[in-house]
Amino acid sequence: MVAALWRRWREARALRQRAIPDALWQQVLDAYPFIARRSEADRAALRRLCSLFLAEKEFTGAGGLQVTDDMAVAIAAQACLPVLQLGLQAYDSFVGIVVHGDEVVAPREVMDDDGIVHAYDELLTGEAMEGGPVMLAWADVLAAGELAELSYNVVIHEFAHVLDMADGQADGVPPLPSSAARQAWIDCIDTEYQAFVARIDAGHDDTTLDPYGAEGVEEFFAVAAEGFFVSPEAMSHEHPALYRLFADYFRQDPLA
Repeated sequence: MVAALWRRWREARALRQRAIPDALWQQVLDAYPFIARRSEADRAALRRLCSLFLAEKEFTGAGGLQVTDDMAVAIAAQACLPVLQLGLQAYDSFVGIVVHGDEVVAPREVMDDDGIVHAYDELLTGEAMEGGPVMLAWADVLAAGELAELSYNVVIHEFAHVLDMADGQADGVPPLPSSAARQAWIDCIDTEYQAFVARIDAGHDDTTLDPYGAEGVEEFFAVAAEGFFVSPEAMSHEHPALYRLFADYFRQDPLA
């Protein structure tokens, strides 16, 4: 009882201290049509969740970038969309969000089957690491409204990885309530993933979802989450079974 009262008091304080001004919230709706088209109830719940998110997370600008209130709210709105019905506890595993002005170069190493290590550079617009932080390129965050027609959203992509890794591994299977639910998820997403890879390998890259999803089932889950939230019509048409699976998991239907 005491713990519940304490939690409600903390939430009420966060909602007061981190209340999002009307003008700033309208900027979010104007910039991101996939948020603006949600129901009035969804938008109100999302705005509330954003205030709690902003109270819990720490934003850091990289390379001299100053993270403004406008930037933080824009990120929060997109990050909270997947957990609108799941709750912020799904993001309890991390605190830090690092924002770069644009894509960054990350040095990588990979060992081949012969034991030879190959070094290369990878361009990143976002990255989620187990336990945090989450890294985002502001240029891509800012352009998310325009890029929605391509089923691209770097914030949703990286926060989908956070959900995926909540059980300790990035395998395209987020924590589910039962072994039966987990098996049903695996059956569906593996079938969809294999068909997607076959399509990409055959040279058909005119897919609703980013061909990058063929890199692994964990990436397929993340790019499918992008499509589910920002271009649900196209995603539901091309991947109806996966769309239904996601609607059950996220407890929301963007098409509705």
